[in-house]
Parts: sequence; C-alpha cells; structure tokens
Amino acid sequence: MSTEVVMPQMGESIAEGTITKWLKQVGDHVERDEPLFEISTDKVDAEIPSPSAGTLTEIKVKEGETVAVNTVVATIDGNGASSAAPKAEEPRTAASAPPPPPPQATTPAPPATPPPQAAPAPPAAPPPVSPPAREELRPAASPEPADGGQRGAQTVEELRRLRSSPLVRKIAEEHGVDLARIEGTGMSGRVTKNDILSYLESGALAQAPKVAPAPQATPAPAVQAPAVQAPPVAPPAVQPADGDRVETMSVMRKKIAEHMILSRRTSAHVTTVYEIDMTRVVRLRDQHKAAFFERHGTKLTYMPFIFQAVTNAIRQYPIFNAQVSGDQIIYKRDINLGMAVALDWGLIVPVIKRADELSIAGLARAANDLADRARTRQLKPDEVAGGTFTITNPGVFGGLFGTPIINQPQVAILGIGAIEKRPKVLTSPDGDDYIAIRSMAYFALSFDHRIIDGADAERFLAHIKKTLEAGQFTL
Repeated sequence: MSTEVVMPQMGESIAEGTITKWLKQVGDHVERDEPLFEISTDKVDAEIPSPSAGTLTEIKVKEGETVAVNTVVATIDGNGASSAAPKAEEPRTAASAPPPPPPQATTPAPPATPPPQAAPAPPAAPPPVSPPAREELRPAASPEPADGGQRGAQTVEELRRLRSSPLVRKIAEEHGVDLARIEGTGMSGRVTKNDILSYLESGALAQAPKVAPAPQATPAPAVQAPAVQAPPVAPPAVQPADGDRVETMSVMRKKIAEHMILSRRTSAHVTTVYEIDMTRVVRLRDQHKAAFFERHGTKLTYMPFIFQAVTNAIRQYPIFNAQVSGDQIIYKRDINLGMAVALDWGLIVPVIKRADELSIAGLARAANDLADRARTRQLKPDEVAGGTFTITNPGVFGGLFGTPIINQPQVAILGIGAIEKRPKVLTSPDGDDYIAIRSMAYFALSFDHRIIDGADAERFLAHIKKTLEAGQFTL
C-alpha cells in the first residue's frame, strides 16, 4: 500500500512550511516514525517522522521549496512494490541497450516505415480539441480589467482564492485586497503570504482603486486610505560597506519576521506592566527543589508557579483565552499555554496542552520536557500547535521587562522579567512603614485592544500578582 506524506500543520496560524532538508532519498527504506525530512516555519524548525514503514518511492517537493499544509510532498510504498519499480527501470535502460542490435537486423524495415510516418499527419485532429485552448484564453483575458468580462474575472479570482491559504485570504479580507490583482508566485499561480505582504508594502493597494473604474471602487479609497501604513514598512535597500559580513536569513528567521509584522498589523497592541513580589515563591522553591527533584525526577523552576497563576487568572477572565474571527470572538475551551524557548538558531513556542488541569509537578515535567526536546529538534507537529495564551521569559537572560508581540491568533502574551532583590517599602500589621529586601520581578502583559479593555488587563495582572505574592501552592 502506498502512503502519501503531507506537509504537517505546525500551528493554527501556519498555512505553509519550507522543506529545508530531505533526510532520506528515493529508494531508501524508512521505518515508521523515523525522521524523514526537516521543515521550517515561523514557529518551529523540526524533523518530521515518516508516517509508515516502507520504501521512499517519490519526492515531490525539493529542498528549499515552500508549500501549503496538507500538500503531498512524498510517497512511501509499504508493500515493497517499490523494489519492483527500480527493477522495472533497469529493464528500460537495459532494453534501451539491447534493442539497438535488433533494429540493426531490421534496419531495412524501418526505411520502409517512412510512409507510416505520414500517420502523424492525423495529429491535425487536435485542432478540434481547441476547447481546452478556449479555457486557457479565458483566464488570460479576464485579468485585463479593460476586457472586463466580469464572469471571467470572477472565475480567475475564485481560482486564485482556492489556491491561496486560509491565512492569505484572512490578510486579504482584513486589508480589503482583491486577490485577483496579485500575481501569485506559488505553485500553480497560488498567492502566497510573501506575495500579499509584498503587495501591501509596495503601496499598490492605495493605487488599486484607480485601476477599477467600477463605482464600487470609489468607497474603497476611503477605507484603504489609512492603509498608507505600507510605505513606512518598506525599508530602503542597504548596501554593505567594505568589511561587512552579509548573511542570508534562514527560513525560520524569515518566517519569524513575517509573523511578527503580520501580528503588528493585525492586533492593536497595548502593554501594561506590574511589579510583583516573588519572595514567597522564591523561598518555597528553595525549600523544596532538592526533594522535588528526587520525588519527580525533574527540576523545579519558577515557571510552574507562574503557569498556575496564569491559568487561575484565565479562568476568571476567559477573554484572555480567546481568538478573533471577523466580527466574532471565539472563547477557547482548553487553556493551552505556549512557552517561548530560545534556540541558537531562532525561537520556538511549544505548547502545554490543558495546562489548567496539571499540578505544579505536572507543569514542571511538561515544561522541562518540551524545552529539552525543542533544543534537540525532537518536537512533534502537534506540540507547537493549538496554543491559546503565550508566556515568554526574557528575564532568564537578565532583562527587566519588555513589550512582547502577540503570537497570532492569540490575543495576549505575558513577558516575565528577571527576579532580583530590590529594596521595597512594606507596611507592618500596626501600620508602620519599613524598608525590606524582597525578590521582585516585572510582569509585562501585551494584549489586543480590539477585544480586551485596559480595565480587564489590569484586573487580569492584579489576579496573577495576588496569587504569586500569596505563595500558597501545593507541591
């Protein structure tokens, strides 16, 4: 039985992936779950395992090519029939060699065959097959607005939209872009994410209404006038000077860049910062980390406490576990926490599924396991998909706080600053103020102001602050 290998879905907002390396070649035998090829997206750079055992009979997508998810990239024959295929190829080459001798013996016959060559004249019959040619003429003529057959234009537009990914169609809808105006560079003329982003950055959107004489084009300028954000996005070309080192962006780096720009364009980013006293959490961890490791076989860091505080806050304010779809707000049932992990070659966000159902020990095991496998490229596709809220920890490098960019299609992201000792003014039960040394950290929450109000963001962070400062966790 033949098995089709497809480009996996690496995340809800990921519509395509780039094959960076094939680990097996045509004719190689592969075992089920054995690494088959490496892919790169803006969220993950990982090895993809073989879905079945057998012989790799065909590679349909070359290294460096980007294709949409669920595109067939290779075929595996599990019957061993593939071994017969190579043999079939040998006869062809072998046959090509032996045949020469026979023809020499029958050489006189071929000369007599010239008359039969007249038979090729019948190919004149193809003219009747002109119908397909007509079909090709329609798309060729329809793109020209002057010829204006609306039916033809609609046909081309629909075809291109079918060829484009859901993410591309979403960007087009949000920016009022007619995909029929964009020349696709993807497979079969498909409009890719790069195509539409380049179109927006080129400023062509502002000029598009002038091309469309239809009255409907007049309202478009008013709505698209603010889209003049495009010019600033296109930076001027920079010429390297003598001695400069020029390095081409990796596929993962380019994807990250595209995703960050898309997020800025999609969400109305606002960031609020709280200072949280982590002293009780620090003491709790220091007291139990040795016994915790012996009992559970994994390290106890500060992150499990923060994860649990966040899931408790999300239960109280579910808007932070939502997504935007047009004019609808989708409240996600499961709380799936994405945790940003820094790699030598980029950044990846594995997901702890149903984090609200896990204990401190469960959260610690899940977080440490995902982080370790992320650094060795052993994550599975579904382990970087389905996140509903992301936490990033720049504090591990010493940063006090930052303003993180939302990980689409989520609506909020929490940045954790370094936990360090600072003087803090406290008040005694008797009402006397005094200065004490406390372990403090800044928590920065970036949220999508389209659906989250500032008051809700403050309440959400205040809830996290209250939970962490109380330090009442069960280990």
